[in-house]
Amino acid sequence: MDQSVKDALARWPNVPAVHGWLSLDARGRWRLHPQGQAADGGPGEPITNTQILEFINRNYDHEDAGRWFFQNGPQRVFVRLDAAPYVLRLADDNHALVTHTDAPVESISEWLLDDAGHLYAMTPLGGGVVLDRDLQPLLEKMTTADGAPLLDALADLTPDQPVMAARPGVYPAAPLQSVARQAIPGRLGFTPNPQADPA
Repeated sequence: MDQSVKDALARWPNVPAVHGWLSLDARGRWRLHPQGQAADGGPGEPITNTQILEFINRNYDHEDAGRWFFQNGPQRVFVRLDAAPYVLRLADDNHALVTHTDAPVESISEWLLDDAGHLYAMTPLGGGVVLDRDLQPLLEKMTTADGAPLLDALADLTPDQPVMAARPGVYPAAPLQSVARQAIPGRLGFTPNPQADPA
């Protein structure tokens, strides 16, 4: 978090948080909702200014309860998450993953495959969804714990029978389990659409 943001928090610690103004879509794009209606599910307007995007990325964090936010100076701006707290893409070398905030993914403790074919990973930073365009290239490089191609094992994947999945040379084997899409927030520990605390 930027030092200027920490200083602003120290000077004005009781600025009310806001909800409904910012969302993160499934492709890792920040979107603004000028009418404060992100909770309604609309797409919002893409934020394209590079400096603003970098500022949001540097000051993106979460509460222990799983509500993610952008700390805008002294004000906490809660974020609607359309897929997961992070969107993961292959790094430029096509080996490891990086988040939409350009943070490297150092390790993965669990993989989840939902019933719509989206792949999620639990990382030290938080839960993330693999970017759709990178899903197939990543799966093609992954193996089971015994070195067999992971794609061959996915046909037999069931909710009660995980397989151990690895990205050889990058991520050691971790359990990969099939789950329903609606179970993802609970499994990854995040609130998709944070609401204001009751008065």
